[in-house]
Parts: sequence; C-alpha cells; structure tokens
Amino acid sequence: MATGEQRFGEWPLKRLMTEVVGSGHKSAEDMTRDQAREAFQRILAGEPDHTTLGAFWLANRWKRNNPEELGAYVDVMREETVEVAEPDCDPVDCGANYDGKGRSMIFGVAAGVVAAAAGTPVVVHSGDRVPTQKQDAYKHVLDELGVHTELTPSDSADMVDETGFGFYYQPAFAPGIQDLWERRDMMGVRTFVNTVETLANPANADVHLGSFYHLAFAKKVCETFAESRESDVSKVVMFQGMEGYDDVRPGYTKVAEWVAETDELTDYEIETAEYGMDVEEEDLQVDDVAVESAQITEEVLAGDREDAYADAVALNAALRMYARDDVDSIEAGIDDARAVIADGSAQAVLEDLRAF
Repeated sequence: MATGEQRFGEWPLKRLMTEVVGSGHKSAEDMTRDQAREAFQRILAGEPDHTTLGAFWLANRWKRNNPEELGAYVDVMREETVEVAEPDCDPVDCGANYDGKGRSMIFGVAAGVVAAAAGTPVVVHSGDRVPTQKQDAYKHVLDELGVHTELTPSDSADMVDETGFGFYYQPAFAPGIQDLWERRDMMGVRTFVNTVETLANPANADVHLGSFYHLAFAKKVCETFAESRESDVSKVVMFQGMEGYDDVRPGYTKVAEWVAETDELTDYEIETAEYGMDVEEEDLQVDDVAVESAQITEEVLAGDREDAYADAVALNAALRMYARDDVDSIEAGIDDARAVIADGSAQAVLEDLRAF
C-alpha cells in the first residue's frame, strides 16, 4: 500500500505546521503553490489526523492565505471533487457564502429569476446548512418555492438552458467538500474551505459575481482567480453584500471589478439611493429568512409589491445583467428588470423552474 509520501509528496500537514505555517501570525510563512496543492489533496483524501487537520486549518486562518495558496486550493478542489456540468448558455456564476444568512432576505433567487427573464442566464450554488453558521442559503429559499434542488450536475445544467436560471447542489457536484462537513463543524470557525467553495464555478461560467465585507478581501478573491489555473473566468464583479451574501447592501457600497484579459482591478462606489434603493439595511430584515424570502420573491415576481424589497430585487438583477455586459449601465438593467416583472416574464420563469 502506498504511503502518504508516495501518493502525494514530501509535505504532510504536520510537517507544514512545524516548518511553514504553524509558527504564529507574525512569523508563519506562506506555502508554495505545490505545498498548498499537496495539503488540500491530502485533506480531500481523508489522510490527516483530525487534530492535525484542525490545527492546519486554524494556522491558515491565523496567517491568512495569500492568493497563490487560495488559487492552488481552488484548482485542487476543481480537479479532485468538482463535477463540472456546463450549460449551452454562458451564465453568470453567483457564489454566495454557503453558510447563509440569518437576518435579511435572500434576494438572489428573485434577482436571478428577473435577470434570466431579461436575457441574462444565472447560476447559483450552495450546500445545506454549511458550517459554521448553518443558516439559510439559496437551497432553502428554492425549497420553499417548490423548486427541485437536489439535482445531479447535468440536471442543473439542463435547468439553466431550459429556464435561464439554475441551481447546483454542493453534495452532488462536489462530494469531496461535502465529506468534510463534520470536521468543519467541529472546528467552530470558518476555514479556507468557506472561501474556495464559493469559487467552485460548477457551470464553468465566464463571469463570477460575489460579495465581500471588506475591499481587501474582494481584491484577494480577484487575485485568486488570476492565480487559479482551473477556473478560467474572464471577469469578476464583487460588491459589499448584506451579511457577506451576494445581495447588495443599501447605502454607500463598494464595487470591485477584475478583467482577466488586461489583469486590471478597479474599484468604485455606488449610492444605492440613486438607483431607487433608498432604505436602510434594517428595512430589509426578516424573521424567517427562507420562508419570508420565498414569500417576498413570489410577491415581487407577480408584480404585487412596489416597496423596498421590489427595489432591491431590481437593483440586484441589474447588477447580474451588468456583470455579464448585457446592459450598458445599472440604470438600464433596472429598467429591464422592472419591464420583465411588469409583463409577467419573470413570474413565468419561476413557474418554469417549478415545473422542471
């Protein structure tokens, strides 16, 4: 039987701890790409002792992974466990935090459906009660809406092509990440897996839309895509999201854009009040995230609401259209969003999803 060194290389996690990453926040060194690759290969194979795995994850959290390390993790994830199912269309990949939200509505389902009705296909993906928060995510809103979520990757790709909106279920497209659930739960804090799983891109989309708390993290994610050799996206758009989710927060909001062809990263600010979203974040909070998000989604798509929630759906839909360059401006995207709600096209997409 092959030993760990024969299967992987010369850097078991314990050695990486003692010689590279485990000496503390100030003195720890960064890993090389090959070292980071080997580390995640060993983790996905279930090789490390549980104590060593926890220590390694915590050391990575203390020292903070650089884009080269994160890019290596993304590559191993996509090589070793992600089953890519590419639809015929080229959707926007929306990678929100898998551990979900607990206070405010999840707008991405309604926004994605509206964008799809306007001609911008959208893909979302999540797990089910992912550590550490284990809160409501995309799956739970779609479940409440009566949309099938526990799909094979090929079925998810068909869903995108048939309706314009698709959901990919992590246990189906990345079983190796799902196998880490218990160990992640025992950690009690987020690990680098919480970052890289949002970048899995199971539909091989050309554009990624994500969110961040701080601009420095957005820049790191964009640089991670630049370092990755497996995730071949041409454009990344990230904005400050509510609870770190891919729902733009009201007020003064930073946006970061990266274009692969030029390797240029730009950032700018938008005032959401200028786009009809003249509310505070507290105005968009709900008590039961999954149930109320589904209810509000139905009401907005039916044209039964013209309040802050409807404004937020239109703006978030516009950002998805803008990310894919399907509109020239956010204002134009909002106009398109309101039009497909008014003429019933958005509601028709939801019905197609339920029938899929």
